[in-house]
Amino acid sequence: MILYIAEKPSLGRAIADVLPRPHQKGDGYIRAGNGDTVSWCIGHLLEQAEPDAYDPAFKQWRLEHLPILPQQWQLTPKPKTRKQLTVLRKLVKEADQLIHAGDPDREGQLLVDEVIEYLGVKDAKRAAVQRCLISDLNPDAVRRALQRLRPNREFVPLSTSALARSRADWLYGLNMTRAYTIQGRKVGYDGVLSVGRVQTPLLGLVVRRDQAIAAFVPKPFYEVRAHLLTAAQEAFHAKWQPSEACAPYQDEDGRVLSRPLAENVVQRISGQPGTVLEVEQKRRRQAAPLPYSLSSLQIDAAKRFGFSAKETLDICQSLYEKHKLITYPRSDSRHLPLEHLARAPQVLGAIGHNSEALKDALAATDSRRKSQAWNDSKVDAHHAIIPTEKKQAASGLQGREKQLYELIARQYVGQFLPDFEYFETRVEIDIAGGRFRTQAREVIVPGWKPFFGRQEPAGDEATQLLPALSVGQVLQCERGELVEKMTQPPKHFTDATLLAAMTGIARFVEDRSIRQILKDTDGLGTEATRAGIIELLFRRGFLERRGKAIHATAAGCGLIDSLPRQTTLPDMTAQWEARLEAICQREGSYGDFMGALVTALGELIQTASNTLPQGLQGVRSATPGRGRRKTSTASGAARKAPRKSASATSARKAPAKRRSPAKSASKTS
Repeated sequence: MILYIAEKPSLGRAIADVLPRPHQKGDGYIRAGNGDTVSWCIGHLLEQAEPDAYDPAFKQWRLEHLPILPQQWQLTPKPKTRKQLTVLRKLVKEADQLIHAGDPDREGQLLVDEVIEYLGVKDAKRAAVQRCLISDLNPDAVRRALQRLRPNREFVPLSTSALARSRADWLYGLNMTRAYTIQGRKVGYDGVLSVGRVQTPLLGLVVRRDQAIAAFVPKPFYEVRAHLLTAAQEAFHAKWQPSEACAPYQDEDGRVLSRPLAENVVQRISGQPGTVLEVEQKRRRQAAPLPYSLSSLQIDAAKRFGFSAKETLDICQSLYEKHKLITYPRSDSRHLPLEHLARAPQVLGAIGHNSEALKDALAATDSRRKSQAWNDSKVDAHHAIIPTEKKQAASGLQGREKQLYELIARQYVGQFLPDFEYFETRVEIDIAGGRFRTQAREVIVPGWKPFFGRQEPAGDEATQLLPALSVGQVLQCERGELVEKMTQPPKHFTDATLLAAMTGIARFVEDRSIRQILKDTDGLGTEATRAGIIELLFRRGFLERRGKAIHATAAGCGLIDSLPRQTTLPDMTAQWEARLEAICQREGSYGDFMGALVTALGELIQTASNTLPQGLQGVRSATPGRGRRKTSTASGAARKAPRKSASATSARKAPAKRRSPAKSASKTS
């Protein structure tokens, strides 16, 4: 008997639908007509044991216990899904062959692997496990996936990377949360101070942005615009480019801060002739944006519809599992496998049936067109989020589901539309010894642009029309114009910009060497976790929304101000991500990663023990009532802080195998 173990019931049912009938539906499984059986996890069936499972003394929160470092990691069944684990235990024993059908990502790989190991599957059977990668729940796509099974051992690095991430998150989050919660009680903060290697740097981004806005002092700066005429009285304008001699009067962004300097330039050029020094005209092409990854979709949906990251993910899950109209949504890829190009006519046909709004765009497509999206070298376990070949019922989608489906579909349709083509002209002009520049864009082929509703770049130079100009041509500067502007503070984060910051975290990394490393492994958190991390900070009272803007609360600011600076910056977690990716690529080891973490963690706990979080003195708990105990002293309250709250910060979301670190490390060496 072949046993297929899916990550969740919806995927299990999709697999069963393509197996021989008649089907026998059992409690937690479906048996096909040929005896093969499909069962499933319900998310993680296992979770890391609470600290007191390692030592009963750890039930109380005490500084002298920290850091807590399990020598032999333990897993325990989750109470709510224990019954399903019992079902799998029986079926695994009966099965001759196991098929791993977890979601096609790190977490999905580990989720089923840990169950197989926890249930004590013998070495020979475990070595024979096959991997099934399903990104589309429609029957034809599932059948194709079942015909392309791969040895599960090929994905050991993926599983080991996820294992390292989950254990590291548990170690870091649990120990740091306990340490700062205990110290927080000593200054009167009556609440749990949740610290995590992703959530805390993310909170730090918001706190520092809020502080920069509060401290910002606007300053005037000045631009000079030359209004020019050709001999044929054709008018246009150009902007002054200050020379190196003006540097003492400019800020770090090159803006001129001296009004007298700008006024002098205006007087010098008014009524003077000008000479064209350079004319550069290039024909350029711009392809349509690539299909979406989850983060890029969440960013666009936030900008266009105001959806939070979690709302977008929830809608995607419905479109994927319930309607089967899109492929696997938790993808970090924006590319597609070449073999998928042959099915493009069917996908485009389904889009035309499902979306009236995209009819005009579809009429302009060429299904034989091969855009840069099709690239096998950039596709591994999963590909970009695209529509499936399924045609929906006549009733169609409504509301937010329709909005998101059409956003995903439009991005796919764009791969078959002509490029946007334009002439880009750049002109340099000398006027009274000063250099002036203007540029313009002239559309040749609109291509995909009209169907995406995108606006042309803002700015006078981008929108004005230029006359025909040639090098050496003499112009007349009709007048100079002084334009006074004010420096603007940075903007508060929104859902879209905070997600963009997480996916492009290298911009916020202070260490240049780390920033260089992150060119290919950029990102704070994963595609699957980013939405949850943002929402977690709201639930814990560290962030709040004011309209579309996201602000840090007093508790959030106090926490960041109280922590060592390195824990509030993305540098550390950026290094983690780079090392975890190296494990995936067989270029790093579990042992090296965990060893470095344990060393750093010991130093951080020592720092916490020697300092008090003064930034939280007088600040009310971000989660009123949570963890409160009636005690006579602050230190007593700290000792009696509930273990459940701390474990929930990381342990429940970070399952791990029972295998020891040394043994796990040997798998990837």
